[in-house]
Amino acid sequence: MDMMQYFADHHDHLFYLVAGISFIVELAILGLGGPLLFFAIASFITGVLINLGVLSGWEMEIFALGVLTALTTLLLWKPLKKFQNSGGGADTSSDIIGREVAASSDINVNMGTIRYSGIDWSSRLDSNAGVESITKGEQCIIVSVDGNIMLVKPATRS
Repeated sequence: MDMMQYFADHHDHLFYLVAGISFIVELAILGLGGPLLFFAIASFITGVLINLGVLSGWEMEIFALGVLTALTTLLLWKPLKKFQNSGGGADTSSDIIGREVAASSDINVNMGTIRYSGIDWSSRLDSNAGVESITKGEQCIIVSVDGNIMLVKPATRS
């Protein structure tokens, strides 16, 4: 029996195969953040429904795959994005963390610049800074790095 005939006789196995390939591509290339994850889940569920005898015929199976992909996306999109955005936080691995520098422009929660090593760096206030802004010329401490933006808080003098 050739492969085409096998999958024509066992639709559920075809959907399991499609689910597996979609999931592997999602993990390997897209990093668990794209639509192939929802398609893979829907393909697996469609395969199970075919195996249980709930679905039969290519038309109903493809229709169910589309509906299940949409439902899976609607149900899992926000929780998945929340899960992805909750990890890690700002990068604190840089040796610039803890340095006291001067603000080269006013700094607020959205934007600003600091002067370090002769270069103006993009910056913004850290969420735990405890102030609404730092004015140009004031000293501040770099508390973390988020990409190429330095997160700062005001330097406290005792």
